[in-house]
Amino acid sequence: MISDREIKKNVEAELQWDPDINTTDIAIAVKNGVVDLAGYVPSYAQKSQAESDVKRIAGVVGIANDLEVRVPHVDKKSDPEIARDAVTALKIQLPTLHENVKVIVRDAWLTIEGSTEWQYLKERAEDAVRHLKGINGVTNNIVVKPKVSPLEIKRKIEEALKRSAEIDANRIIVESHDGEVILKGSVHTWFERKEAERAAWSAPGVKKVDDKIFILPY
Repeated sequence: MISDREIKKNVEAELQWDPDINTTDIAIAVKNGVVDLAGYVPSYAQKSQAESDVKRIAGVVGIANDLEVRVPHVDKKSDPEIARDAVTALKIQLPTLHENVKVIVRDAWLTIEGSTEWQYLKERAEDAVRHLKGINGVTNNIVVKPKVSPLEIKRKIEEALKRSAEIDANRIIVESHDGEVILKGSVHTWFERKEAERAAWSAPGVKKVDDKIFILPY
């Protein structure tokens, strides 16, 4: 089993290796495989990226991302400016969806609302705005409305798991009901668990994923 000390060392190395993250004011603590990120970063994009980096580390079973976003004065923008930037970004990156998305900004916190049939479009909408300058955070309230049967959802997810080189599909059980998916089984890494979850969210009509996959100890 990987010790908390070794996990912390690997997390520190991974964050320092990432050129998009300023680790100067980031503190890391690990207890029973759960990583706590504290301190502050200059952008919401860096907060999100730090969490993504930690998920790749072997032995990590959970993350508490308590990083605070402190936007530098030079990057600060008014709420109307952020809203206009968000609308523009959505138009460029999601030309077929942006008309169904509403942008709301309050105190530099960006909220997107609307509906889509595909979870990946919901995620792409958030990706389109998370790197905008001046924002403190993003809330994604876009609703996924299913138009396919539970059996079809289950079949597509199982096929996606079998195609993935990162996942041992034989260890994972998929259940589907009314747009809600339950994943069960066991994997060896947090990354493999998240890949299985990502595959489930990529199926059309999925509106909720309950990930009950167990991470096997090393």
